[in-house]
Amino acid sequence: MSTVPDRPSLDRLEAKWDAFWQEQGTYRFDRSATRANVYAIDTPPPTVSGSLHLGSVFGYVQFDAIARFHRMRGREDFFPMGWDDNGLPTERRVQNYFGVRCDPFLPYDPAFTPPEITPPKKAQGQQLISRRNFVELCHQLTAIDEQVFERVWRRVGLSVDWGLTYATIDDRSRRVAQRAFLRNLQRGEAYAGEAPTMWDVDFQTAVAQAELEEREIQGSYHRLAFFRADGGDPVEIETTRPELLPSCVALVVHPDDDRYRDLVGTHVSTPLFNVRVPVVDHVLAKPDKGTGIAMICTFGDTTDVVWWRELELPLRSVVQRDGRFQRDIPDWLDEAGIDAWNELAGKTSQQARRRIVELLHEAGSLIGAPRVVMHQVKYYEKGDRPLEIVTSRQWYIRNSARDAQLRHTLIEQGRAMHWYPDFMRTRYEHWVDGLNTDWLISRQRYFGVPFPVWYPVDGNGEPRWDEPIVCDEAALPVDPQSAVPPGYQESQRGQPNGFIGDPDIMDTWATSSLTPQIACGWEDDPDLFARTFPMDLRPQGPDIIRTWLFTTLLRSQLEHGTLPWTNTAINGWILDPDRKKMSKSKGNVVTPERLLAEYGADGVRYWCCQAAPGTDTAADPQQMKVG
Repeated sequence: MSTVPDRPSLDRLEAKWDAFWQEQGTYRFDRSATRANVYAIDTPPPTVSGSLHLGSVFGYVQFDAIARFHRMRGREDFFPMGWDDNGLPTERRVQNYFGVRCDPFLPYDPAFTPPEITPPKKAQGQQLISRRNFVELCHQLTAIDEQVFERVWRRVGLSVDWGLTYATIDDRSRRVAQRAFLRNLQRGEAYAGEAPTMWDVDFQTAVAQAELEEREIQGSYHRLAFFRADGGDPVEIETTRPELLPSCVALVVHPDDDRYRDLVGTHVSTPLFNVRVPVVDHVLAKPDKGTGIAMICTFGDTTDVVWWRELELPLRSVVQRDGRFQRDIPDWLDEAGIDAWNELAGKTSQQARRRIVELLHEAGSLIGAPRVVMHQVKYYEKGDRPLEIVTSRQWYIRNSARDAQLRHTLIEQGRAMHWYPDFMRTRYEHWVDGLNTDWLISRQRYFGVPFPVWYPVDGNGEPRWDEPIVCDEAALPVDPQSAVPPGYQESQRGQPNGFIGDPDIMDTWATSSLTPQIACGWEDDPDLFARTFPMDLRPQGPDIIRTWLFTTLLRSQLEHGTLPWTNTAINGWILDPDRKKMSKSKGNVVTPERLLAEYGADGVRYWCCQAAPGTDTAADPQQMKVG
């Protein structure tokens, strides 16, 4: 005879119903449903690198409510779950969890096991292992994290079909990403090029425009004296980066600035290095900034890149990929500048800045004391040091940056889609209108989708980068670091008259931009694709409109000429009690487990569904209690 408990309890209740739903196939997708009766959701694959926070639960519960609503109206929900497990966040977690770091030049050790010690957080104490060993650890840890994430989602009561789960690094996703890339390449939409690139010196990788963020930091304006060829008064410029003086290629003024009209077309000499550089004019020069005349270096910022390209100036790079000044003496310096250069060679940018200010002061070329300012500097969104601009070979996909017709098409596609709330569309249009570079899709990292490309090596051991050997689609997915191209033997890898595999991986967004194709079975399952694509709903956060939403529209337009979905719902931010956005970097994240234990899934869901789409909402335990 059962007894009524003294007080209601959620003990084992949610686990019971989760098991029942799984056993009965309650939320299993019915493959016999026609496209007209299917409601397909492009579920955001959460980044599997640690723990879920309340903001994730907030957004997922909202679109789970939408899924349940359409299911109650008689639609057949196509509601998959994905895991976004490749890329830099996973690499960082593996480094810190196991105390290891990847060295791609080390050989694979099949007997390797992670050190059984408290893993050191700093790179100097971490054990170096081969790329293949490192990738194996990435797979090992993401498998554990995915199980933890799934338990939370099941406890929250998401009505997804767990039989449709995918991961952005599994064979299916790699095959889709590589196939889409090869077709972009075949149509001329993807290309490789040597170009100035935003570069993170700590992570040793290129960074795309969408991954940049501006941070205000303290700097100092230094006023420097350049010397006229005719011996007239020195030409004064102000700069926050005096260490880039050896890479100066010109001074620039605005064409309408009468103060410097007579200087345009003449030459001046740089202080310390005595390099002769021209004075030029360009509309991007700012007469009201500093002295109104600026030095163009290769490269201090993105404006330098524009000037260098449009004014056809020489390339004089001095900062290397590790953030240090090159040790070799630049060939544009003569004996007069070598002594000064030797004071900078091998130093970091900050070290070089301090030393060159001392040298300028000693030489009498520093005018007055440095002027302290707060200014905006570009960072990688996950980085700790300002980005440098270095010249490197990268893969790109053409977007609307240089294609007015494509820009117009993407704007019109955005307007053809239903936005909830509608004002979020403006953010999308501003992003498309503001694009100034093609989409950089390559990364110099390890755990990601490789480019399915090899290159022949000439008799001198030099790769012929302009003669790529592309993989046949039938052989995908492929890792060119371990697979051999047709007509070659493994013994020829890296040898004269042999081959090498492309060393880079795709940016994580290059895979995530294809989630509709991955989930719907593009090319792999034509019947499923016909029943589910284009999808009905893309739910997501506002911070990735410029990355995930834009790139998904771009890839769908390039491959299919259509929208990937007809509706997008943008959730708001979750705020802490001080009304600040929750962020792991700020340390104010609330994890959902305690709240789920205290108020139950339905209490938390009640609070989640009180907020309208796009509305920032503070965590409110009182509402959860009411729920």
